[in-house]
Amino acid sequence: MAILKFSKGHDIFRERLTSFLAQEVTPHVAQWEKDHIVPKNVWQKVGRAGFLCPAIAKDFGGIGGDFLYSFIVAEELSRNFHSGLAVSLHSDVVVPYLDTFGSPEQKARYLPGCVTGDIITAVAMTEPDAGSDLAGMKTTAVEQGDQVVINGSKTFISNGINCDLVVLAAVDPEVENKHEAVSLYLLEKDTPGFKRGRQLDKMGWHSQDTAELFFSDCCIPTTNRLGEKGAGFFQLMMKLQQERLVCSMGAVFAAERIMEFIVAYCKETRVNDKPLTRSQAVAFALVEMATDVKLGRTFVEKLCADHMAEENVVVETSMAKFWTTDMVNRVAERAMDLCGESALLESNPIARAKRDVRAMSIFAGTNEIMKGIAGKFMGL
Repeated sequence: MAILKFSKGHDIFRERLTSFLAQEVTPHVAQWEKDHIVPKNVWQKVGRAGFLCPAIAKDFGGIGGDFLYSFIVAEELSRNFHSGLAVSLHSDVVVPYLDTFGSPEQKARYLPGCVTGDIITAVAMTEPDAGSDLAGMKTTAVEQGDQVVINGSKTFISNGINCDLVVLAAVDPEVENKHEAVSLYLLEKDTPGFKRGRQLDKMGWHSQDTAELFFSDCCIPTTNRLGEKGAGFFQLMMKLQQERLVCSMGAVFAAERIMEFIVAYCKETRVNDKPLTRSQAVAFALVEMATDVKLGRTFVEKLCADHMAEENVVVETSMAKFWTTDMVNRVAERAMDLCGESALLESNPIARAKRDVRAMSIFAGTNEIMKGIAGKFMGL
């Protein structure tokens, strides 16, 4: 029995999305990979078609949908073996900070553009010396009257080149308790003192515009703070459950796409006039891989259902994040072995998939951090 229940409305949404992607995304993926960026106007096309920020209320241009709409978007986008158009990051990781913690004025100003794709978002937490350790951030935000002066830098920021709005985490240097020093701020792209650095040339995710960001006496109004001063660490922790669930979904969907390709490849490829699947070693490998993927799918669907029921599954999503991202790396590695030399060719989607999935065990908190979180709650 299926864990997640999709309505007729969900099915219609998926059909529209599938048609849209076939026309506006799939034919262009190879070029975007070569260009190392997705054009900004593509985001506008996605938004105007109704596929960005489905959870946002109708008052701000969204459809007020449940999390299953985000599940559908992530699943259908995965069919392109393409990580560059980071819709889930925008819709399900960054914009929820604004939707949950933003003031009525902030929501009215920014949410409609987030829905239409006129505003592309990024979240800036990672720094050169502070990745998964959020308490180690050094970017400062000093509030002076009705202004906030920001200094510091961020790195490995997804959507860093295209972003129009950054949810920025920074610390008050005068507060000794690092967890109470963090606040979140909304920073627009043309703010004086804000500069984008180089676009990082990565092992994978070639069309994802990952960049460095720099802040030098960057001034914004205090009205651009998200929520109360010093509440940033709590806000980040509150939203990491969904972020890590989104990562787990992406890992499972990527593994499913790899399995679809490699099973078809092994059925079609013949050695000594027999398909590869006639080899017991190959057949057993495929069965083992498929079992892992199905286990991951079941785990993630259960967590999606729990998350939609507003249950606290922080520990379980941490477990899912490390297990599913380790799993997709195992699946990609074995798929390369089964393909052999052809997997080394750029024309083979496994080559891109292998590069892209490697980062999954690192971002959104390394898998070692995930295990530490789970161990802490287990009393270890």
